Amino acid sequence: MLLTYLHTSRWFASTLEDAPVPSSPDRRAPASPVWYRTRMPSTADAELDNPAYAALCGPHARFAQVRGRVRRYPPDVAPFLALPARPSARDWRDAGDLVEPGGYAAVRHSNAEIPHAWREIAAFDLVQMIGERVAATEFPEAAPLGAADVPEMLQLVAQTEPGPFLTRTIELGAYLGVRCDGELVAMAGERLRLNGWTEISAVCTKPEHRGRGLASRLIGALTAGIVLRAQRPFLHVLSTNTGAIRLYEDLGFRVRQSATLNVVTPEPRRSARH
Repeated sequence: MLLTYLHTSRWFASTLEDAPVPSSPDRRAPASPVWYRTRMPSTADAELDNPAYAALCGPHARFAQVRGRVRRYPPDVAPFLALPARPSARDWRDAGDLVEPGGYAAVRHSNAEIPHAWREIAAFDLVQMIGERVAATEFPEAAPLGAADVPEMLQLVAQTEPGPFLTRTIELGAYLGVRCDGELVAMAGERLRLNGWTEISAVCTKPEHRGRGLASRLIGALTAGIVLRAQRPFLHVLSTNTGAIRLYEDLGFRVRQSATLNVVTPEPRRSARH
């Protein structure tokens, strides 16, 4: 149990990094960038307050495991459990039906304490950043990644720990990768998709290939695809990762809000006595 706890905590801690390492940014302007700046009314931003829930009730509804008002991604796709903004006791009971005994899920829940029927394994403070003036650029060296690439992608994730990339995570959106002598050395992709927004995630580069601006260029290439859909990019970073926050600000993102992600597991249910 202790080993499971430590592994889970470390795994989710790296989940929220999702950023190129601050020591190796490429601060050069990409070739022929397309800059965009879009001001959207606050009502259009509302889904960002509960992004997993908005995704599973919207563009990602096909992935949703549903019980009442509660949604979750299949455990081999993403770790997120999504509740309404103001979950009721009934919502939490329904959530318990979606998380198997001994399992865990990540839930964004800041309005109240976790109910007694649940145990918090870890909590992470993060910032949500939205793209305001990100360069949407071509990156010819980046190639689309597909199901056949998943074994290599899992190896890269294991080496770099950018966040939870599971056997079916690639189904959530577009993923791009960079190869060197046939080896996958960098990648980035799309995770949560809302109405008008797409989250950039799983940004990672093998240590020996950092300092070449691969992560920044992958973000630019993903942004180009997102903008073509008339959407905007957003992402999440640990609040303590100030270097990554500064880097993303340099790339044209700004901090929108802070939030807490709780990793929770349901307490074993007591058997009724006869």
